[in-house]
Parts: sequence; C-alpha cells; structure tokens
Amino acid sequence: MTDPTPPLGVVVKGWPRLSETFIAQELVALEEAGHRFDIWSLRHPTDTKTHPLHDRLRARVRYLPEYLWQEPARVWAARDAAQRLPGYGAAYAVWRKDLRRDLTTNRIRRFGQACVLATELPAGTRALYAHFLHTPSSVARYAAIMRGLPWSFSAHAKDIWTSPEWELHEKLDPAQHGAAFGATCTRFGAEHLRGLSADPGRIDLIYHGLDLARFPAPPGRKRRGAGDAFHMLSVGRLVEKKGFDRLIDALALLPGHVDWHWVHIGGGDLKDRLAERAEAAGIARRITWRGACDQPEVIAAMRDADLFVLPSRIAADGDRDGLPNVLMEAASQKLPILSTPVSAIPEFIESGVHGLLVSDEPASLAQAMAQMAGDPVGTARMAEAAYDRLTTNFLMHPGIARLSRRLASLTGEAT
Repeated sequence: MTDPTPPLGVVVKGWPRLSETFIAQELVALEEAGHRFDIWSLRHPTDTKTHPLHDRLRARVRYLPEYLWQEPARVWAARDAAQRLPGYGAAYAVWRKDLRRDLTTNRIRRFGQACVLATELPAGTRALYAHFLHTPSSVARYAAIMRGLPWSFSAHAKDIWTSPEWELHEKLDPAQHGAAFGATCTRFGAEHLRGLSADPGRIDLIYHGLDLARFPAPPGRKRRGAGDAFHMLSVGRLVEKKGFDRLIDALALLPGHVDWHWVHIGGGDLKDRLAERAEAAGIARRITWRGACDQPEVIAAMRDADLFVLPSRIAADGDRDGLPNVLMEAASQKLPILSTPVSAIPEFIESGVHGLLVSDEPASLAQAMAQMAGDPVGTARMAEAAYDRLTTNFLMHPGIARLSRRLASLTGEAT
C-alpha cells in the first residue's frame, strides 16, 4: 500500500506571495514532475492578489505560528512534545550556540516555529527543503535535527548577502548538521557559497529560468510616431536595492526633447517617500504608480511599454538582487531592457548585446534612457537578442530536471 503522506516538507517565508512567483513556478513544476510535498509557511499572506500559478498548486499549505505569542497553547504543546524527540538535545544545543551570536526575538521565534514544525510533520516525512537560506533554513535545520531528517535549501539573494558568514558556514557544514545540498539561482551566488563550503559539490547552480508556456508570444511592436510618448516600465518592490530613488532623479534629468512616461508596478514601504521625491522634482505628472498587480496585468503592461528599466543596486546592508525574473519576463515579450551590472544581472544581459547595463548614477541612467528612446532600431535588435538568449539558455525545464533529481535522491522517492 502506498504511503499517502508526502515525503517532502517545503518551508517558505510566506505563501502565497506575488513577489516570489519564481517559487510558485518551481513548486508547480516539481508537482508536475511527480514530487509530493506539503508547504509549511512561516507567515500568513498579505498580498490582496494572487498569481495564476498559486491556483495550480495542489500541495497542502500549513501555517506555522507567525509570532509565538499569537498561538501560545500550540507553541507550548509543541515544545513539550519536541523535548521527547531523539534529536531535541542536539537541536537545542545548535540553537543556543546561534542565539549567543544573534540574541534577537527572531532567533527565538525560529526555534519555536521549528518545534511546531518538528512535532506536526507527518510521520512519513523523509526530508525538508527550505526556500531561502536565512530564516526558513534555520527553522528547517532545527526541525530536521529534532526529527533526524536530511534537509536542503534554495538560496536566492538577500538571504546570501545579509546572513552572517558564521551562519552560512555552519549551514553548509555536514559536521554541524548542515544541508545535504543547496541550490542557488545565480553563478555569482553559487561561487560565493562554494567558497564558504568544505564540500563545494553540495552547491548546485540552478537558474530559475522561465516557463514560456505561461506567457503569450511576444507582440509585434510598432515604431512610435512623432507625437507618441516614450513609455517606460519598472516592476519591483519599492525597496532600497531596486534603486528607484536614483531612477526618479534620472528621470528628472531627461532632456526636454524626450517625451516620456514611467509606470511602476509593485508594492513596498518607500512608495510615499518616492512619490514625494517625484513631486519635488516636478515630474509627478509623468509617473503612474500602479501598486501590486497580478501576472496578466504585468504582462499586459510589458506589451504596451517601449523600455523596461530596473536600476538595481547594492543596499547599505549588503542586500542586492540575484537575477530578477522580471528581466526574463520582459525579454519574453521582446521589451528592450535597461539595467545595471549588479550581482548576476550580467549573467543574462551582456551590455550592448541583449540590452544596456549602466551605472545606477542618475546621469548615467538618464543618458542611457535618452539613447534608447532615440534609437528604436538598435533597441529592438537588442530585444531580439535577449529573447534568443532566453529561449536558448534560460528556460525553466533544465533546472527543474536537475532539482528534481536532487530532491528524489534526498527523499528516496522515484519520480
């Protein structure tokens, strides 16, 4: 008789999240490859909209206590039950060592969530897989030690660059209950993690890639007429690493002969501050803030735009993008791309070939925008090249096949 319990538990920060559709894309593809899993989410959803991919996922979603004080009975019952697990003592020792170096309420919350996860996991669970190497991996690691299970992770950007080095070292060290394997979505990130690992072979480079079946064929783009405004689009959270403050300053520097309009899609805490910045620069009437949008709305906006702009930069705390999926989505619609040579973006865009990569200094961004507005033939040629690069080297399926093999080996499950 087949065990009905999914052999894999997937730990995520929050579910569902519009800003993390690359996770939804991966999990849907893994289900289609035959993997069975439950999702364990550290947080409840906050987005008012969902992605069509979220509706396709069949996995059961379970929510851990977002804050321990919200569900005290559940937490204390889990702590009591966890203490009877054979690996509890080892997990507690690891956590106490971590807590001495990171004396925060977040670190305490991680252990409480891990106790709930370890005691509520179905008996047939054989392994854990965490998306993000910081908080979700901590919870997965502590719970895996308690239950005597292997665990693995997928690392992305912020989790790599803002985690303390001691923590990364230990999560990569099998002698310290580290991960059986780790996947990361950029060569830039993979090289960094391999340099921290005693066994670099544990780190796989697995690009997210794009599932073109989810996107319409690129539109036939018409050349703008003399009276048509140059429409620019950005998609991304309004946070420091996205660089939209410098983009607003750059928009204010555009020469008068460029008739432009900029549309921003995405939520974020800096919305009011950036809107005030645009007002002070006298360009607010040329900007549309659309807020969070679902995938069909994003693609429709890409099909209507003349240029996609993503001025990524390194934030003060070290946070930065990896390889933003929105760049591949823009390429899927043959929308010309202007970005910056930060992190792994040059792994997809070679400047002057697939788009332009320039400094995030406002003057450089303004010069590049004006150049691309004035050269529709050249920008269209780069957009064609980016589409060819996407379809040749950055589709989803090769990465999913590699990840599927890794997870099947971890759980002992044939797919």
